[in-house]
Amino acid sequence: MNIVGLLDSLGRDLRYALRGLARRPAFTSAAVLTLALGIGATTAIFSVVYSVLIKPLPYPNADELVRLKHSSAFASDAGPDPSMYLTYRNENRTFAAVGVWQEGSATLAGGGDEPERVRALRVTDGTLEALGVQPLRGRWFTEQEQGTAAEGPLPVILTHGYWQRRFGGDEAALGRPISVDSAPSQVVGIMPPGFRFLDMNPQPDVIVAVRFPAPQWTVITGNFSYNALARLKPGVTQVEAHADVERMLKIWRETWELPPVAGVTRETIAGWKLAPVIRPLKDDLVGGIAGTLWVLMGAIGAVLLVACANIANLMLVRTDARRPELSMRAALGAVPARIARELLVESLVLGAAGSVLGLALAYVGVGIVVAIGPTDLPRLQEIAVYPPVLAFTVAISLAVTLLFGSINALKHALHVGKAQNVSSRGAGVTRERSRTRDALVVIQVALALVLVVGAALMTRTFQALHDVDPGFSDPATIQTARVWIPLNVFYSDAMRATRMEHEMLDKIAAIPGVAAVGFASRLPLAGSPDYSSLMVEGQPLQPGTTPPPRRNKFVSPGYFAATGTRIIAGRDLTWSDIETGGRVALISENFARELAAEPAGALGKRVRLAADNEDERAWREVVGVVQNVHEMGLYEAAPTFVYWPAFAANMYGGPGAGTPSPAFVIRSERAGTASLLADVRQAIRLVDSSFPIGEERTMQDLHSGSLARTSFILVMLAIAGTMALVLGVVGIYGVLAYVVAQRTREIGIRAALGAEPRQLRRMFLLRGLALSGAGAVAGLVAAVALGRLMSSLLFGVAPTDIAAYAGALVVTIAAAGLASWLPARRAASIDPMETLRAE
Repeated sequence: MNIVGLLDSLGRDLRYALRGLARRPAFTSAAVLTLALGIGATTAIFSVVYSVLIKPLPYPNADELVRLKHSSAFASDAGPDPSMYLTYRNENRTFAAVGVWQEGSATLAGGGDEPERVRALRVTDGTLEALGVQPLRGRWFTEQEQGTAAEGPLPVILTHGYWQRRFGGDEAALGRPISVDSAPSQVVGIMPPGFRFLDMNPQPDVIVAVRFPAPQWTVITGNFSYNALARLKPGVTQVEAHADVERMLKIWRETWELPPVAGVTRETIAGWKLAPVIRPLKDDLVGGIAGTLWVLMGAIGAVLLVACANIANLMLVRTDARRPELSMRAALGAVPARIARELLVESLVLGAAGSVLGLALAYVGVGIVVAIGPTDLPRLQEIAVYPPVLAFTVAISLAVTLLFGSINALKHALHVGKAQNVSSRGAGVTRERSRTRDALVVIQVALALVLVVGAALMTRTFQALHDVDPGFSDPATIQTARVWIPLNVFYSDAMRATRMEHEMLDKIAAIPGVAAVGFASRLPLAGSPDYSSLMVEGQPLQPGTTPPPRRNKFVSPGYFAATGTRIIAGRDLTWSDIETGGRVALISENFARELAAEPAGALGKRVRLAADNEDERAWREVVGVVQNVHEMGLYEAAPTFVYWPAFAANMYGGPGAGTPSPAFVIRSERAGTASLLADVRQAIRLVDSSFPIGEERTMQDLHSGSLARTSFILVMLAIAGTMALVLGVVGIYGVLAYVVAQRTREIGIRAALGAEPRQLRRMFLLRGLALSGAGAVAGLVAAVALGRLMSSLLFGVAPTDIAAYAGALVVTIAAAGLASWLPARRAASIDPMETLRAE
């Protein structure tokens, strides 16, 4: 057959398929919608997988970008000390550019508006150069602008969105003098639209040059809080870069001056056991989410398989009903290949319609995923339906169409030529066809059970996390708000600034409905607290060893009452403690148990920062022990913790340390209301109206945020499990309903011969339950494998949790039983006399 003839023949087949599908709108709608749901869900999740895991980062030659971290005796992901950064910048042989940065916020004044608290990114030269994104206007920072001898305004680069919002896109903003945290600054560049700095969330408004204080440029500080980024030179491998950093670490240890801390020697620094950890930037950004996304992709893929099995069964049933017609056509000369082609074209038409609708659903689904996705999902704002995703949709649509279409076409093409009695009614289908439909039902039930088990495991995890005592109570009644005191104001007279903070507390406490109020340098679940090496009196260090780091933060009197954190032993802080220099501390219960058999035994012991030398004034007496707080997140164990007074004299080698950006914690039934926030802002402005106020949220927001990723996975698996279960139930119901319809004559004769309705019901109900049972057994085996894959996502729940498996099994069997009972009831209600009269 020539090409023209083939196209003409395919055109006739297409018209025939369209007419046939139009005559059966119920079947066509069910098949198209089922396929659309499967393809739409699969495409939406693949969009997430592609955007997060596969799509290259939006930087030139992104495969050359690496994150530079260090493993050590006290942390697994320590960044570089400033002196280490300088060593890497000056001594490296493998980096085209290297820089360090820190996320944070800053108060920006200038541009004609009131001072504003903005999201700030502080970087050294080399950071933006490594990313390779040129400014839209102006330039990058220079090395000379960041040294200790640098003079003049602090250079600042604006992001495009902030330039538009704050300066109205005015070209004159370039070079304009502004103020950043009260320091004279100047705009030297504007980044292009669409620029994103890694996975910083939210993205920065301004990029500020880092100027290290003079001592940090000459001394090893042990401050490993910076992040490092590097671009490899062309052709350089990660193995070569790793060896180069090991070489530079030796240079760093041997050439830089030691920190001014008693007992710290070259041997001590060697005892830190620093070793380079170099990873591709994309792998570092993605982190542990890759396994989660592939689990979700597998779950949605299982839904698509269930949908395919469902449609295959629908088409087998429909084509069985057309056997007389197809047999007649075969008797008139139609060859099996022609009939198979017609059936396959019909499948392709259904597949095309389902794919178009599925793609529309995918766009909607991607929007929903972005809206409900956790904020810590890497590259969340980059998720979209990209061209490779469209290609995936076309490929998966063709594959599934051929899958269910081929089953149908081959099955009937092989048998349609056989002699059949087209006049007989109620003729049973062959045993082989029955086995095919039954096998498809078993597959649907098995896959549905696997997904329901996954959803049950995540539900149990979610409940276990909810049952964790976070270390604070009734989070919905705790309002928080942060105030930023300009650093030049705070450090010029820290005690005066602390008195201002005390005055703010008094005014907030006077607000109607406020039960307690306090503040802290950091809030629980709101980011990683600071940590410092700590000395305990009476526990001298062995030569060459380093005291273990402890998480710590500054708190005010009333903070624990406001959060509802229990005092296990001793007492809370008082303002008298602060007025006398803050030479006291509170510690967590787990830390107290390290120091004594019982928490109360830790009272009276003294602790100090290792960096504060052996100054008698640096020791702090433990006056209280508080319950453990999950400061780092509900998934992580509560860390050992030290709580310093809001102002503590003789800390960090200076006269004192405190809280220049206090986060106020307010317990009130009015938490979360606009009226309370207005009252809090007014109370703070009565003390000083120039201080920026922000981060206004409840502790419930923070608590929910810590569960966001678990909630997201739970919702996705619950949707997948529900879809699979519904499709599986429809599959069981469809098969049994068809069998009842095909065996109406037999059922009527059985009833006429004395079969009781309950016997007829039981006959079909047992068949449905047998299929469900076989699927459940296969599903349980597969669910164990899924549970092991999900083990890193679970908390307080074993991958083989009996309750989760039992609950999923009950739900699946109950749904299958309902689907079986409805056709069984219909079979029992058949009137034998009407059946015999029809004969």
